[in-house]
Amino acid sequence: MTRLPHARLPHARLRLATLLAALLALVAAALAAPARGAGGGNWWDPVARPAPDASIGVTGEPFTGTDAQGRVRGFVDAHDHILANEAFGGRLICGKAFSEAGVADALKDCPEHYPDGSLAVFDMITKGGDGRHDPVGWPTFADWPAHDSLTHQQNYYAWVERAWRGGQRVLVNDLVTNGVICSVYFFKDRSCDEMTSIRLQAKLSHDMQAYVDKLYGGPGKGWFRIVTDSGQAREVVRQGKLAVVLGVETSEPFGCKQVLDVAQCSRADIDRGLDELYGLGVRSMFLCHKFDNALCGVRFDEGGLGAAINAGQFLSTGTFWQTEQCTGPQHDNPIGLAPAPASVQAQLPPGTAMPSYADGAQCNTRGLTELGEYALRGMMRRGMMLELDHMSVKAAGRALDVLESEAYPGAISSHSWMDLGWTERVYKLGGFVAQYMHGAEGFSAEARRTDALRDKYGVGYGYGTDMNGVGGWPGPRGAGTANPVRYPFRTADGGSVVERATAGSRTWDINTDGAAHYGLVPDWLEDIRLVGGQDVIDDLFRGAESYLTTWGASERHRSEVNLVAGATAAASSAEWNPFTDFGAARAVDGNSSSRWASDWSDDQWLRIDLPATTLVGKVTLDWERAFPRAYRIEVSTDGATWRTVWSTASGDGGLDTARFPAVPARYVRIHGEQRATAWGYSLYEAGVYRG
Repeated sequence: MTRLPHARLPHARLRLATLLAALLALVAAALAAPARGAGGGNWWDPVARPAPDASIGVTGEPFTGTDAQGRVRGFVDAHDHILANEAFGGRLICGKAFSEAGVADALKDCPEHYPDGSLAVFDMITKGGDGRHDPVGWPTFADWPAHDSLTHQQNYYAWVERAWRGGQRVLVNDLVTNGVICSVYFFKDRSCDEMTSIRLQAKLSHDMQAYVDKLYGGPGKGWFRIVTDSGQAREVVRQGKLAVVLGVETSEPFGCKQVLDVAQCSRADIDRGLDELYGLGVRSMFLCHKFDNALCGVRFDEGGLGAAINAGQFLSTGTFWQTEQCTGPQHDNPIGLAPAPASVQAQLPPGTAMPSYADGAQCNTRGLTELGEYALRGMMRRGMMLELDHMSVKAAGRALDVLESEAYPGAISSHSWMDLGWTERVYKLGGFVAQYMHGAEGFSAEARRTDALRDKYGVGYGYGTDMNGVGGWPGPRGAGTANPVRYPFRTADGGSVVERATAGSRTWDINTDGAAHYGLVPDWLEDIRLVGGQDVIDDLFRGAESYLTTWGASERHRSEVNLVAGATAAASSAEWNPFTDFGAARAVDGNSSSRWASDWSDDQWLRIDLPATTLVGKVTLDWERAFPRAYRIEVSTDGATWRTVWSTASGDGGLDTARFPAVPARYVRIHGEQRATAWGYSLYEAGVYRG
């Protein structure tokens, strides 16, 4: 080997030093660069994932951006309960959605379910049998989560991530609890106060966002994004991430229960409660759920669960559900007539028996109360959306009347608990409808039934998984079905590939396991495509846009000015009463408790004298029980010459909204032609608007 001359050594050292400097510079640049995903630098891959953990089983880039018309794309789950494990005293739903200690800590059973589930009391009540099951979660998952296991965590963060990767872009996380169920359940480790639980779940929703952010490199970088307005949501979806909306589903919101039909809250309580919920980020809510409260009556539960809920209604309010004949085609669910479980019956006072109900009386006697209407109008002022599901027919009908009178679009039916006869009224308002997560055959059949309405109003469709909502989920169609889901398959946008869901040593297959947990939402959607066809999936893929359109229109809504302010009124007659004034002025005094009442004959009228001639295009009339079957609305500029602008021969009382092409008017006259009752005409309030 020839030795280099000494004179050349310094140059070699120089080249080596230069090479080392370049390498150090590259290392420094790499350290200074933004963190790359663990999966090779893709924005949708986390920087680090807990090990071990559930696998996602979806590959490919999640779609971003909007379509050619600027509309967002993707599926919407309008009803889920990510953090229901924190509700009902903390021991009804076992397992957590996430844990800093990892999957083994998150996905474990409740302590009392060991060693064999024999103390899984709620399983026995809701599912029947003895509740026995293998309590071990991670890594074997022998018996749960499962489509028919109602008391185990189904919303583990990685399973929600899998749904997002499968095309879901909006998720409504309903903060949920029930104080009575909490109080009578044997196992609990926290307060049963409903608002305390709601506050905790709101906080933990943000903690879950922070948890996902940490996996992706820091604040704001994760795919789980809590949003508080529709503009934020659109931007999140445009980025290809999951917009999470907070809702509330609870039986006694802001303490508004009723005991023996006496409200336990006031308007001030409602104002404070709505302000607090809005401050927590809540943008949609139910005014009642499961139990009649001071705001509204509920749509009954059926079967053995219905009997148990009715017993809970008694424990909460001192009264069982009360029924009456329905006045229209809509009706509530039939009350569960099965015997209440012994564990529930034991909670009732000695000698208290569950009532029986007439087969033909299927409507709740309780509707939307005066306080409930005040709460609804408070939600409207805040741009919040009303969940109609769980409202009795009487309550939902009145709520829709109020929304229609204001042309307010914020009506949501999120999981098939509204009478389906109201669907077109919701769409006509600009509201949104989603269907419960039924099996592929049932879901597809219902989607086809309402397909023409969606075409008519140009809207998309949604689903409500109700995971962690103790409702039961689609079972398997069976491995032997003629058109099974074949793995791997592509997502609806075609950009990602979905394998079977795996966690630990357990693998789930939609064909043989059904919708066992949230991670199987993409598999369930593929099942719907195979059973119901691409048209159903196309409607669902437009769901995110339609939901956000409803939300945005609710935020932008402004109430019209009622022109009766400063107006006077006269009438053809007024019912005489020595204790109460039923004069014409009572219909324009802004007080929904006072009313004009006419003599008991058909041909009667109420005339409103506006302060000045103005364009009039809408009249609202809030009738008492004495209402007209046939009546007309007339206008005049001089009080002498009258013109009919609207009429009906099928009045049904309640709150009527009459719209017509705007015309100049100084006087507006409501002219009764035929009574619907033996009494006269009785009107709480009249409103006149430009329209």
